[in-house]
Amino acid sequence: MADFTGTNITDGQLRSALSIHGARLPNGTLSHDTNLLNNSQADCNISLVDSWTLKTGNVTTMMSDKNNTNCQFTLQSLAIGATMLQRVNLLNKWDSKSWPYSQAVLSATIPNIPVNAQWTQNGVTVAGGNGHGDATNQLYWPWGLFVDDDQTMIIADCNNGRIIQWKMGDKNGQVIAVDHNPRDGLNQFACNPDVLMDKETNSLITCDLANERVVRWSHLSGTIQEETILDNINCWGLAMDDQRYLYISNIAKHEVRRYQIGDKNGTLVAGGHGRGNDFNQLNIPVQIFVDRKQAVYVSDNFNHRVMKWDKGAAEGIVVAGGQGEGQDLTQLSGPRGLFVDMLGTVYVVDTRSHRVMRWPKGAKNGTAIVGGNDAGEEANQLDNPIGLSFDRRGNLYVADSMNARVQRYSIEYTHYDG
Repeated sequence: MADFTGTNITDGQLRSALSIHGARLPNGTLSHDTNLLNNSQADCNISLVDSWTLKTGNVTTMMSDKNNTNCQFTLQSLAIGATMLQRVNLLNKWDSKSWPYSQAVLSATIPNIPVNAQWTQNGVTVAGGNGHGDATNQLYWPWGLFVDDDQTMIIADCNNGRIIQWKMGDKNGQVIAVDHNPRDGLNQFACNPDVLMDKETNSLITCDLANERVVRWSHLSGTIQEETILDNINCWGLAMDDQRYLYISNIAKHEVRRYQIGDKNGTLVAGGHGRGNDFNQLNIPVQIFVDRKQAVYVSDNFNHRVMKWDKGAAEGIVVAGGQGEGQDLTQLSGPRGLFVDMLGTVYVVDTRSHRVMRWPKGAKNGTAIVGGNDAGEEANQLDNPIGLSFDRRGNLYVADSMNARVQRYSIEYTHYDG
């Protein structure tokens, strides 16, 4: 963001010079423009490395309009997105008396999934697909799903009570976690609805719903170590923010809490006012997602909606569904797996409608991006899908629970329109 506080530059001058994501004007107010990159100063023909400073992510291709001033980019890592800086010369727009510096920094954040992305409609089975069972080439109700940067899948194999790792292209998975300390005689996990990768500690965190606990699985000295980090909690969904706060949905208390690792009480961040459908309530909160501003998105399962709770908010807002249960594009039916991109677009598994929905920020209705062809086992069908994940290229993975498989849908369009 360029800061022009204390200068005599006008908003009109600023907009005639460049168009930026945010600028602080002389009166201290913020000025925004929806076009991040069209600044009439950018030269898209010069080297990408020389023109832009890439702060995060990996941009591989620059495109431009006919004037070479509206630069567009293709990302190598869609899961991460990118933040870039460009220094723009302002000398031909105003003199040094207006502002004592001759350059401003143009900052652009590239979304991690293009707004007009599409995916193949026929999924490819990349895990399971050999009927329900407990062999290493089988799954039995896959629910939670995480895809790592190398496309390795971590799957919460619910009815088998295990976490299984499946490398892309392999015919068999590898069991990496099974609960050996069940409470009250319960049989292993007896269903683990969600799994989270904590990359900083190279460990997995799982919801052990039946045993009412949250478990960390760590790789130590070549062996898997199991540690209960929270107990007496009806955990269903997990998320972790950039500061490594852990977020957990509790289906018994109809709430979501934020925890520091080692904290036993946590801070209420969504729901917690009993079971209901008011804006300060939830009804069986399942999968959750946390964005970079620590806003919490919740698949509010029995209310058939996705709720967003900004940090510190007393109540949430509906960002998908909320029009009763159904299969219309304004409705959801038992939403589960959840992802939100940098633009605020919601991707949600619409379980009982057997589809995955995309809901742009502020939209009144969504679109089905895969599935939605009734329940079935064909390549273009799903049967009670639960979890979803995107790899770093933007390919979509869906835990197709009743078909005992994970389906992969390749992204077909990866250009950003600016």
